[in-house]
Amino acid sequence: MPRNARIPVWAALIGSGIAGVLVALQSRINGGLSQALGSGYVAAAFSFGSGLVVLTLLVLLSPRGRRGLGMVRADVSSGRLPVWTLLGGAGGAFFVLGQGLVASVIGVALFTVGIVAGQVLGGLVFDRVGLGPSGRIDPTLTRLVGTALAVVAVALSVGAGGGAGHSALLVVFPVLIGVCVAAQSMVNGLVRASAQSALTSTFVNFVTGTVLLVLFAIVSVAIDGWPESWPASPVLYTGGLLGMIFIAIAAALVRTAGVLLLSMSNVAGQLIAAVAFEAGIPLAGGLTQGMILGSAVALLAVAIAALPSRKRRPDPSAE
Repeated sequence: MPRNARIPVWAALIGSGIAGVLVALQSRINGGLSQALGSGYVAAAFSFGSGLVVLTLLVLLSPRGRRGLGMVRADVSSGRLPVWTLLGGAGGAFFVLGQGLVASVIGVALFTVGIVAGQVLGGLVFDRVGLGPSGRIDPTLTRLVGTALAVVAVALSVGAGGGAGHSALLVVFPVLIGVCVAAQSMVNGLVRASAQSALTSTFVNFVTGTVLLVLFAIVSVAIDGWPESWPASPVLYTGGLLGMIFIAIAAALVRTAGVLLLSMSNVAGQLIAAVAFEAGIPLAGGLTQGMILGSAVALLAVAIAALPSRKRRPDPSAE
């Protein structure tokens, strides 16, 4: 896509919402694979690694993808693209690892509410600092209110019957992972702008994430041993493909929507799907009133943060 071509904001938000549904489905699938294998580390490594295999084939077959790798290499060598932008895959790696280690214990719905809070907090900060491909985006009142409500949603999910004891402590991890996911969208957007290819930026993301998760898995296998058996259901092995699609969509749309709004629309899709999955095919105990209330408040946070507001005059100090 040419650099001057812009996707309409409404289309970017809808696309990101659909991607969020895929993320919730991935959480359910990877959590199920982790339970079946008895190892969240091996499940996460397999999920990312399988996505990398598919992406490697796609890049090899795509002239634009191969050209994008050359452009990224040239930009990194010249200093136009910082080396740290190649580490976005770490955010995705922690997210997939959390799906196996945390979502399988507290359930997809509570895990997703925690991710929401982390994403909106991280998105607010990253947009304000101006590290994303769209430059600095000052926080508006609606965005601040939406972010505060997202934090309240976590408290409601845990406190109003959504979880007690271990769940209250474990929900901290998806919040931190959500911040990493917001950073991942930001970083992948920068790589995509350099490569002019969502396929290339997704490939770079999966290389970093796979290396990190394989190292974790090696340590886990050395301590606990290899899983005794692997599940027969082919559905449990599709997490990597879903993650690949999500990351490509996020990299393609972050320049249009900004880190925060992209996160907002994405988590709306995640929340709706996560509640549906936890109600129909739960990972850990099914829905509670707290989870439903927290998810509803998180959706309200998304709606408020996405509301348009009056444009402020440019800040001279920012120039």
